Amino acid sequence: MTETQDTTKNGLKEGDAAPDFSMEASGGRTVSLAALKGKPFVLYFYPKADTPGCTKEACGFSEALGQFEGAGLSVIGVSRDPVKKLDKFAEKYDLTFPLASDEAGSVTEAYGVWVEKSLYGKAYMGIDRTTFLIGADGKIARIWKKVKVPGHVEAVLEAAQAL
Repeated sequence: MTETQDTTKNGLKEGDAAPDFSMEASGGRTVSLAALKGKPFVLYFYPKADTPGCTKEACGFSEALGQFEGAGLSVIGVSRDPVKKLDKFAEKYDLTFPLASDEAGSVTEAYGVWVEKSLYGKAYMGIDRTTFLIGADGKIARIWKKVKVPGHVEAVLEAAQAL
């Protein structure tokens, strides 16, 4: 089971209002906090479309989409990939939920998931795999940081069904 943590790098914590966003998404869609007002949803941030961990995570959410929708929740994936790449990713794996593009980085910054990472001793900036469960009241109900993909979707679904 994935543990939750109360705060993100920028100080967001459970109970805080979700930062505002509006982004272009796969399939010619736009996703925004305003459009989701009064509805609970899952907003998950992943580093890069069509990479092994991100594909497993997206396919996991896709397989459980009916259960999330049955519980009254939408699922939105967010990366800094351009929409064109997200469309190809969605098409390749038959992902029907929106994959939003935060190319400018304002949303990843607002949610505190754009962090310094390290690979083979080299520091670089990237997205920290993080999931937010946002309640119908627009407040952050749960935060999962440094997500490990196995078992994560199940943990999010369990929390979502308890909302």
